[in-house]
Amino acid sequence: MSTSRHSACARADGTALLCDNPHLGRVLLLVVIVVVSVVAGTAGALPSRDLAAYEGLATWLDIYDHAEWRAPDAAVQDMAAHGVRTLLLETGNSHQAVDVVRPRQLGGLVDAAHAAGLRVVAWYLPTLLYPARDLRRVLAAVHFTTPAGGHFDSFALDIEASDVRAVTLRNTRLTALAAALRAAVGGGYALGAIVPSAVGMERHPKYWPRFPYTELAQSFDVFLPMAYSTYRVRGRALSARYVMRSVALLREAAGGDVPVNVIGGIANRMGPSETAGFMDAVARCGLIGYGLYDFPITTGAAWRALAKPPPAPASPAACSAPPIA
Repeated sequence: MSTSRHSACARADGTALLCDNPHLGRVLLLVVIVVVSVVAGTAGALPSRDLAAYEGLATWLDIYDHAEWRAPDAAVQDMAAHGVRTLLLETGNSHQAVDVVRPRQLGGLVDAAHAAGLRVVAWYLPTLLYPARDLRRVLAAVHFTTPAGGHFDSFALDIEASDVRAVTLRNTRLTALAAALRAAVGGGYALGAIVPSAVGMERHPKYWPRFPYTELAQSFDVFLPMAYSTYRVRGRALSARYVMRSVALLREAAGGDVPVNVIGGIANRMGPSETAGFMDAVARCGLIGYGLYDFPITTGAAWRALAKPPPAPASPAACSAPPIA
């Protein structure tokens, strides 16, 4: 696939944005990495590298879950009552007008979660159309401070947008953004990569061919695959198989037994059989964490199934599964 080579750059919010020329993009991002590294060195201490924020039962909130944002204490108390250990909380995406969406309410959620004993992971969805803007917004999440002085425990990049149509350019921008993020936070800060379902990409190879698992593993500590079996299959056995194959393909492509926190869903499309299948896969795959997308639409029956801690797997081979027809 050929890449676009337009020479004109756009500007927004006073920031020079990268052109579609991949060579110029690489040069500019090298400059960004150097500048960000200097800035990060003066931005205050960040949490040490610790994967605890990705361990155990997790739940998710995006910027469109308005009721939970308006009532953070009630939302977090509900999460804690269901045994949630980590809240993954969206700070924004490329289409928003600001770097961090509704910072006061965001801070309220972070502080409420910490008061209840939960860890909080920020996540952001870039389109990669404007990499400098995306990097700025990612770092705004990393360094976000609540009114009470709290911070996120980690950050995860939501990798799924295909707005950059040329795959070579998309991968170049993605891996450069990941490298810039790692350079900014240093080697001691835990980072997560939220990635598409490997089964979905297997079934639809034109969506994201040559997905850069190996390169991403150099920048991120944990993979969070969006193993949304509800888009493809029904029933306990097929739901388990979908998740297991998603994890197995990811690990094979990333080059080893990488830490995985798997995301199932969509939560309100999962009946008792599908949720049981999801938990079967969690038990067999040796995951460090798991959860459904997202919190407001997770049913009571699903919460009861999710609350049962899975046993350790007998062996890594227990997670293997054949292709989904």
